[in-house]
Amino acid sequence: MVRDVCADVLLGLAVLTVASASLGVLLMRDAYQKLHFVTPAALVAPVLVALAVLVQMGLVENTGETCLALFFMVIAGPYLSHATMRAIRVRDQGDWRPGKAPRAEPEQ
Repeated sequence: MVRDVCADVLLGLAVLTVASASLGVLLMRDAYQKLHFVTPAALVAPVLVALAVLVQMGLVENTGETCLALFFMVIAGPYLSHATMRAIRVRDQGDWRPGKAPRAEPEQ
């Protein structure tokens, strides 16, 4: 009973985290600002879900698989954010390095 309640609270917090991050992405004006709101949904919510699995199931094989998937998400998240930011900068400025290239004009 207590395990179920704790797992439900953790899952509810994960849903609340994703919903608030989605609202932030919706309300921000440009891609640079929107990318900041992706981080809670990509890092905090999976940690809460993994904790909910751990609380609900205990230390079993599924918990180990969940923790392994979480480990890869936590490691890959910052690299994916950085690559996305570079891609946005290349699209906007023509080059990712500061001051290297003028803004690329779209062809008509």
